[in-house]
Amino acid sequence: MKESVQRAFAYIQAHKEELSIGRDLDNSDFYLEVIDLLVNRVEAEIGVGFFAAMMSAFRGSPLVPALLILGDMSVQGNIKPVRSLVEPLQVAKDNGARRALIPIENKRSFLEVDADIVEHVDPIFYGDPRTAALKALGVS
Repeated sequence: MKESVQRAFAYIQAHKEELSIGRDLDNSDFYLEVIDLLVNRVEAEIGVGFFAAMMSAFRGSPLVPALLILGDMSVQGNIKPVRSLVEPLQVAKDNGARRALIPIENKRSFLEVDADIVEHVDPIFYGDPRTAALKALGVS
């Protein structure tokens, strides 16, 4: 999880001017605490979710409610596909999610998801971190 957040933050730092957050980023201190409640040390790929949360904080506007954000990213901003959609979407549905941001590379694997989940959780596909953040903010 730590590495995933570090990659996303490195991307933010490298693209701060393009994202129009340069001054805010340079004048802010950031503290992040993530707790593994299950203590199972399973790899958590939360880069895109962290990026969207940071953009939400800088813009001062909330993310879309009942939204699950899947996917990780590299320092260059390349999106890494999710290994499986079935389990995270089932958990999301069970916990009230109505939408899920999913890497476009996982579009074919969406066909493996049960109809009951598809009926309740709408997929929103994205191909880069900026598009994901804008969709998570409800802008596009």
